[in-house]
Amino acid sequence: MQPSKPHLETRAVHGGMEGLVESGSHVPTIDLSTTNPLPSVELGGDSYENLATGGTLQPGQSAVYQRLWQPGVARFEESLADLEGAESAVAFSTGMAALAACLLATVNAGKPHVVALRPLYGGTDHVLDHGMMGTSVTWAHSVDEIAAAIQPDTGLVIIETPANPTLELVNIARAVAAAGDVPVLVDNTFATPVLQRPIEHGATLVLHSATKYIGGHGDAMGGIVATNDEWAARIRSVRALTGGLLHAFAAYLLHRGLRTMPLRVRAQQATAQELAERLNGHAALARVIFPSLPGCDPEGLIGTQSEGPGSMLALDIAGGYHAATKFIESLKLVGHAVSLGGVDTLAQHPASLTHRPVAAEAKPGGGIVRISVGLEHVDDLYEDIAQALEAAAG
Repeated sequence: MQPSKPHLETRAVHGGMEGLVESGSHVPTIDLSTTNPLPSVELGGDSYENLATGGTLQPGQSAVYQRLWQPGVARFEESLADLEGAESAVAFSTGMAALAACLLATVNAGKPHVVALRPLYGGTDHVLDHGMMGTSVTWAHSVDEIAAAIQPDTGLVIIETPANPTLELVNIARAVAAAGDVPVLVDNTFATPVLQRPIEHGATLVLHSATKYIGGHGDAMGGIVATNDEWAARIRSVRALTGGLLHAFAAYLLHRGLRTMPLRVRAQQATAQELAERLNGHAALARVIFPSLPGCDPEGLIGTQSEGPGSMLALDIAGGYHAATKFIESLKLVGHAVSLGGVDTLAQHPASLTHRPVAAEAKPGGGIVRISVGLEHVDDLYEDIAQALEAAAG
């Protein structure tokens, strides 16, 4: 009888820990070496060529230089790849560095055109809309528009689900079918592999801002892409040559965060669900946007594509921009800051912050406030949000 595959929670705890017992350690050590001894001139040269062209460290070879390969980063990559069901993962200094590597890889392959489905995170939208990485973009506003937007030089289709900041859900399998032979990149930052694994639905690349739920404590930045071995080699080469490697200490913190991510994500989701239900119908709100509320999941993707709605919610404040401003400035427990996915609850106004550079036609409404629900007690969060809504309506 074949042993069953361990559950995701078990794999999150033990992933990337191989060989520690033999080395006498209980947790990964932090190796800060920027350079490494070379066994010989010939082996040193072979090692450099292998790593600079997207390879992984081979037995008997030298890691050469931290920009090319770092052991703690490799452990983190191994664990995240396993959780996403991917062959490989490649970690970067930030989520935007990870996206940039994917775009540079497709440009380098002679496929500079991208089809992107709005809405997306504001930084992603901005990079694509301005062609900073040498790409051109055709915007789609529904999965039904993807197929017609594909061109002979299309190298990627980019989607995000749930989408930032208004939590629209995208049917990944339908998007993959519409893309045909073009690889689909899914930003899975909001859902995490705890709730959604896009590769199971046909995606080729899965992008995370690891700064968010993976790290989970607002103290380490990073990005990571889970994908197949061929794409991993392509973007690993970009990372080696452009210097986007995740720092060793950040890799340690993000790997540590990954081990508790399933518990945090599910606890935050439960609080967000109750909070959304309590706020739904509030007189000071035009609407509450949360994937499991009525009308927010028309295709029934919660429970089929993803295992839950997550812990992000959006409030559309009645009264628009000025009321939203008053609401945010009246919060006392909930912090006013960008980023998300940490243990503390944060609120921000996307139109004036993360989505400020987004084109007018794609910018979220002035009354939209995005809330990342943390690990506080739901009663305390509701009390703070309710008093801020009362202030906004006054």
